Amino acid sequence: MTAPVDHNPIADAGDLAEHIARSLDRARRRTEGLTGAVDDADLIRQHSPLMSPLVWDLAHIGNQEELWILRNLGGRDPMHPEIDPLYDAFEHPRAERPTLPLLPPDEARRYVHEVRGRVMDLLEQPRWAETSLGRQGFAFGLIAQHEQQHDETMLITHQLRIGEPALHRPAPPPAPADALSLPLEVFVPGGPFTMGTSTEPWALDNERPAHEVDVAGFWLDTTPVTNGAYLEFIADGGYDDPRWWSPPGWEHRLAAGLVAPLYWSHDGGRWLRRRFGVTEPVPPAEPVVHVSYYEAEAFAAWKGRRLPTEAEWEKAARHDPAGGRSRRYPWGDEDPLPQHANLGQEHLQPAPAGSYPDGAAPCGARQLIGDVWEWVASDFLPYPGFAAWPYKEYSEVFFGPDYKMLRGGSFAVDPVACRGTFRNWDYPIRRQIFAGFRTARDGER
Repeated sequence: MTAPVDHNPIADAGDLAEHIARSLDRARRRTEGLTGAVDDADLIRQHSPLMSPLVWDLAHIGNQEELWILRNLGGRDPMHPEIDPLYDAFEHPRAERPTLPLLPPDEARRYVHEVRGRVMDLLEQPRWAETSLGRQGFAFGLIAQHEQQHDETMLITHQLRIGEPALHRPAPPPAPADALSLPLEVFVPGGPFTMGTSTEPWALDNERPAHEVDVAGFWLDTTPVTNGAYLEFIADGGYDDPRWWSPPGWEHRLAAGLVAPLYWSHDGGRWLRRRFGVTEPVPPAEPVVHVSYYEAEAFAAWKGRRLPTEAEWEKAARHDPAGGRSRRYPWGDEDPLPQHANLGQEHLQPAPAGSYPDGAAPCGARQLIGDVWEWVASDFLPYPGFAAWPYKEYSEVFFGPDYKMLRGGSFAVDPVACRGTFRNWDYPIRRQIFAGFRTARDGER
């Protein structure tokens, strides 16, 4: 029997209000950077029917903050109830949002600024901590994560945007000296482990509760699959051979005309990619990104392997055989630092495969957190004992076989929205997200 995680990062952080203020401020500075990097015409333009105009995301961030903190936590009256339907993500599909009477950029900026000012006033009043929604700062954590998730969404919109580069970040450091000598795969021993969490204060409902899962021993790629390895799949005719594709995957590959990852193009005998307005040669050492679940599944079959299950992925990332417990992160319980993982939009691309040795899991796998979301071979389903909270639309309405799971976070994810237990999901056809994968195989050591 493995013991559940008992580390409480918020309690260890000292002043909870200060921790909340830092998390909210970091999210807001990122939001301002993403919306301030382009002019108002770009903010109101829809760059893809898959995404909202950036100005919608901006006001939606403020509207959700007002709803959950000022109204639900603080008991305040609505500031502008007439705009609620405009920014209800369930009421209007993304493709329709440009047709709505949205707040213009200047009004949206004033609105989110006013909301944040009132939220900071509320934070100074200790009564919020006495409610279930406010316990351990959950409502504030919910909003910090929500804003960072929309910041990732806005970064996806920046990648879809056509035009001169608007964002500039330094490239990640080169891979460490041992990257080329790492084993291709690591072994994860079989046995039970604790999956999910019942103690992480800001964990969302689909991460809960902690429960025991027995996983057979298996082998897992040491790093995410690289562009270089994926190029071999392309060169071997992987996109043209239905043997490697599931029936729905092959049907989608034909209908969508897939021949390579999104944003790749073939020119003069070499493969190029477009990255935030810059066209450059595909770097072979980087983890492949912008591939769908179906493409990941086909590559794995071509290699004679498979995608890991969600439980396998989490065991590899969290289980510490020496201590018989599950960690918060592959490297331990401490919050991510720059030496652990490529997170927070510090770079606008994945780091080379084999980077971040300080962030390695006990099994030896690297980059399980950050760089690229990793598709896993599991549907989005609730854990045993799941309870929707604080609202069923966050997770419950998405449960079922339509969505596949992604784990680990990407370079576009902030640490507040990235844990060893964090669960992401999307349709298996999606490619605009910053998603890659690693493969696995059955077997004992």
